[in-house]
Amino acid sequence: MNLSYDVMVRTLPTPNPAAIKFIVNAPLKTIGKATFYKTEDAIGLPLVESLFALPEVLQAHIFENVMTVTFLDTVNHTEDLSEQVISIIRTRLPVHDPDFKMPDEKEVKKMRDNLSPEMLQIEEILDRTIRPGLQADGGDLEVLSYSNNTLVIHYQGACGTCPSSMYGTLDAIQSILQEEFNPDLRVEIG
Repeated sequence: MNLSYDVMVRTLPTPNPAAIKFIVNAPLKTIGKATFYKTEDAIGLPLVESLFALPEVLQAHIFENVMTVTFLDTVNHTEDLSEQVISIIRTRLPVHDPDFKMPDEKEVKKMRDNLSPEMLQIEEILDRTIRPGLQADGGDLEVLSYSNNTLVIHYQGACGTCPSSMYGTLDAIQSILQEEFNPDLRVEIG
């Protein structure tokens, strides 16, 4: 990536007290999203590999021009920690490839071409009602399965370790899907 401008990074808090959202004036992931849980997940991506050199980093979630970094619960988020992450972003962004793909990543459209009509409807409802809010807070969700009126989801990014996602957000997802899709649907975390 050839950066002919200054890299600007803005930090924002998230509802998760253990996560900070970093908004960059350059793309971090052009298509899709990616969540990293350890250095081995980030091999070949110097920006993300460098984050895991910080012992406080638990995970990194990348979506478009946003990276949410989740830290160990014991960490007190100081300006110093944010500055370390900003420094890593600024120094590694020139060698970062925003077109990277995860080993198991498929294009959303191709993935959805094979979904049942019910799953496609669920995904469309989540895209319209839930995902924008989760993404604004530095997270997202993935649908793992749907059978016998039970939808199993996995939270990503800041949502993965956020106390409010386990109760309030889960209840909201279930309520919306019950209203718009199936009144007997139950949502569980997988």
